[in-house]
Amino acid sequence: MIRRIVVALIALLVAAVGGVLTFLYAQGADERAMAELAPQQVLVVAEPIPAGTPSESIARSLTIVEIPAAAVVPGGVTDLADVEGLLTSADLHVGEQLLTSRFLAPEAVNEAVEVPADMHQLSLQLETRRVIGGELRPGDTVGVFLSGTVTSGTSVESESMDLTHLILHKVLVTAVKGAAGVVTNEDGDEVEQGAADSIMVTLALSPADAEQVVFGMEFGNIWLSLEGPDVPEEGTRTVSPTEAFQ
Repeated sequence: MIRRIVVALIALLVAAVGGVLTFLYAQGADERAMAELAPQQVLVVAEPIPAGTPSESIARSLTIVEIPAAAVVPGGVTDLADVEGLLTSADLHVGEQLLTSRFLAPEAVNEAVEVPADMHQLSLQLETRRVIGGELRPGDTVGVFLSGTVTSGTSVESESMDLTHLILHKVLVTAVKGAAGVVTNEDGDEVEQGAADSIMVTLALSPADAEQVVFGMEFGNIWLSLEGPDVPEEGTRTVSPTEAFQ
């Protein structure tokens, strides 16, 4: 009886020791595997960062993540001091690693579209389909079309007519936000990025032209066309339903 108890105790002891050794081995294997992956700390975007943001202002929008070395994208930023004085060259999205290729010197980001001193700069938020599908760049010139409903007559007898007219020619584009373009993904590869659902376009306008455009945005609809320097300006007309179906 005593002999059977002793044998049982020894078996339990061996099982316990074996379990501990197995646990230690497994833990050590995890540590060895992680060591072989050479984990590194990287900066990852935690909140969206707009293009043109100074590097000194993005720390609160970043988080530090430890990942295997094999997953680290070449050119990753590990210290914001490495991009001091630079601006983000594109919108940075949540989850992407912070890359040096996403930064440019201020003079490069704001590459000069020289605006005459007597011009207003006016920004319009337009649906992408109204902005050449988002294929627009600073420095381009555009035609501005205005469509609206004109009512004439008295309060007793009035008549409404839908009209469209190319009101402005070769207007200088000074800035575009949300357009289609080439961006660098989290793997460091350049990929095509489609245009946003709406585009913010900034135009350089004379005071009188700015008034027309603001009126069009408030009470009608604006369309932009890409209008190069050789596009003729004559031959336009105000189009009503009558002219549209001639």
